[in-house]
Amino acid sequence: MAEKSFKYVILGGGVAAGYAAREFAKQGVKPGELAIISKESVAPYERPALSKAYLFPECKSSDTSLHLKDNLSGFLVIVVIKLTDFGVQGADSKNISYLREVDDADKLVEIIKQKKNGKVVIVGGGYIGLELSAVIKLNNLDVCMVYPEPWCMPRLFTAGIAAFYEGYYANKGIKIIKGTVAVGFTSDANGEVKEVKLKDGRVLEADIVVVGVGGRPLTGLFKGQVEEEKGGIKTDSSFKSSVPDVYAVGDVATFPMKIYNELRRVEHVDHARKSAEHAVKAIFASEGGKSFEEYDYLPFFYSRSFNLSWQFYGDNVGETVLFGDNSPTSENPKFGTYWIKEGKIVGVFLESGTPEENKAIAKVARVQPPAESLDQLAKEGLTFACKI
Repeated sequence: MAEKSFKYVILGGGVAAGYAAREFAKQGVKPGELAIISKESVAPYERPALSKAYLFPECKSSDTSLHLKDNLSGFLVIVVIKLTDFGVQGADSKNISYLREVDDADKLVEIIKQKKNGKVVIVGGGYIGLELSAVIKLNNLDVCMVYPEPWCMPRLFTAGIAAFYEGYYANKGIKIIKGTVAVGFTSDANGEVKEVKLKDGRVLEADIVVVGVGGRPLTGLFKGQVEEEKGGIKTDSSFKSSVPDVYAVGDVATFPMKIYNELRRVEHVDHARKSAEHAVKAIFASEGGKSFEEYDYLPFFYSRSFNLSWQFYGDNVGETVLFGDNSPTSENPKFGTYWIKEGKIVGVFLESGTPEENKAIAKVARVQPPAESLDQLAKEGLTFACKI
């Protein structure tokens, strides 16, 4: 096969790849100059939909290395993520699903149709686990979540925040088992999963198992070729790596977060979109001999499930102040949390905020106003943010 050469190559086919490609088009890339290399058979798409609307009722390679200069005459944008391995006994049983790509979602949709009113075990209590549990429950299946942490979403949620969602999910009929992990699966004569074995000795019946344990940056492809830090590829504020003309964006990039003056790696779709666009703009600015502004990102996370919708801006470090109605049985729950570090509010979480209120909490996280009294802040609650 004849070798092909492209001026720009995007490695990966997820959200960041799609937004990078779109920005290349906006910048005037010419036909034949850009290639996307992806293991998926479809064009880049909005991956978050796989654990939301896509599942609504209505609706091993022999050479794993990559040499950064092979057939590359211009720029390489790296956006590669690998599903976290889940190597336990029986993990190859039928009807055990992962959710990283559209093919995974298609297979899960078919399994759900075949196992109507069946029992589903969701392994994991993070973003994917929470969103999947909700949407699968909407498909009228019996859902049980299993995760090792003391509460769901521990990387972001406080115990107070998590208590609301765990209570809400329980009221929807979802069983939650915390503090243990799946250590094996058993299957029936057809090879289909029938039980999940837990480390604490319990055994759960299961017609379907969905493993929602996330992914990790696939930096092993570039070992010894690019500088790495904090589990990702180290970049500058334009997402340029230590190798000339090689950029890394999205989950795989460890970049200077200007607002906190430190290197960080962020795993969320908002950053994937924005970093991809920023990197491509920086590439074209560099080609034109122009400088380009630093990436000034404010961490932003969000999720939707059932009739709930939350947003978080900033940094979840320091003391916390919980405010509002966080009763899982409330007809109209609305609550939030402030994070205070060194006397300043550095992060804000809000459930069921209006667009205006979400803008207000984003402004608080960006401005970092002083919090003179935690008791007063708790009393004012959302009113404080709306005054800034």
